[in-house]
Amino acid sequence: MSGVRNLRSTSGAYTDPDAGKVPFQQYADKWLRTQTFEESTRESVGVRLKNHIYPHLGDKYLDMVKPSSIREWDRALQDCKLAASYRQVLFVHVQSIFNAAIDDELIRKNPCNAASVRKPSIPARKIVPWTTDRVHAVRGAISERYKVTVSLGAGLGLRQGEAFGLALDDVDFDEDMVTVQRQVKFVYGKPCFGPPKRGKIREVPLPSSVAQDIKEHVAKFPPIVVTLPWQHPGGELVSARVIVYSRDLTAISRPVYNQWVWGPALKKAEVPRVKRVDGFHALRHFYASTLLDAGESITALAEHLGHSDPGFTLRTYTHLMPSSKDRTRRAIDYAFNFESCSWTEATGSADYVKSLAPRSLTFD
Repeated sequence: MSGVRNLRSTSGAYTDPDAGKVPFQQYADKWLRTQTFEESTRESVGVRLKNHIYPHLGDKYLDMVKPSSIREWDRALQDCKLAASYRQVLFVHVQSIFNAAIDDELIRKNPCNAASVRKPSIPARKIVPWTTDRVHAVRGAISERYKVTVSLGAGLGLRQGEAFGLALDDVDFDEDMVTVQRQVKFVYGKPCFGPPKRGKIREVPLPSSVAQDIKEHVAKFPPIVVTLPWQHPGGELVSARVIVYSRDLTAISRPVYNQWVWGPALKKAEVPRVKRVDGFHALRHFYASTLLDAGESITALAEHLGHSDPGFTLRTYTHLMPSSKDRTRRAIDYAFNFESCSWTEATGSADYVKSLAPRSLTFD
């Protein structure tokens, strides 16, 4: 047609050269509305867009955002002292928005994917788990009403919201199992129940020590029925007999707990405050490191933690397996009948002995 220019995209389709004359913010708002996020995630993404992306890119047309624009934006974020991990999250949001615009045939290329643009990289950071003494110190320092939360985190590997959402009905004392099927979260400032992260309901073995702590806790603080909307403030109302609750007989607010319960306990226990290290999640890392040190498999640990990918569990905790090299040496020494060591000596784990029966070795 005369007067109409069409450009071939990388997929072979044609793109109207004027299709990209859409402000980034206008398109990003539409992108956000159409995502199948949980409402809490939608809220978080919306805040990031508003605070760190729209001020730099919001007014620009989609087709006017060049690789240089992305580099300049990331540089501005660095100047604001934003952590590399947070900048990476922001970058992925922008990259996803431009990918969607390509799918909608509004633009041909994603400026985030240009060779001259580097995705913010996160410096390698190895988790240093708390010692048993530190866990006991914090448990001894925390207020009586919330003492059981330490057992739920360190003894079951629960996330903070999962500990707050655990109901007595989720604990099977006869089968020594706990079903993790809900968490307490705040969406648009309102408390809600929701499924565990990524919707992964799981069963976790219940150690006798943790079972005893739960029994002692519910004897002092009988569970109460808390009713909250499911997933978002307008969701269906759901009730659960939660084990841990506030003095006001309501679901626990994470910020309130962190400020008035967790923080004072760390101070009393003389635990150094280190950002991203001393939060409630440290108990979950302690749980993981304890299981690995006892010879638990990565696959089983991933199940207990609710990770969807055992590979993620391995990448996160592989450095906490210091005995693996020695175990390998001893296992091979046993296979070669070196110094007549036993399988228990070779592996340090009775369960490992059962899983690795000795086999004859053949060499070419």
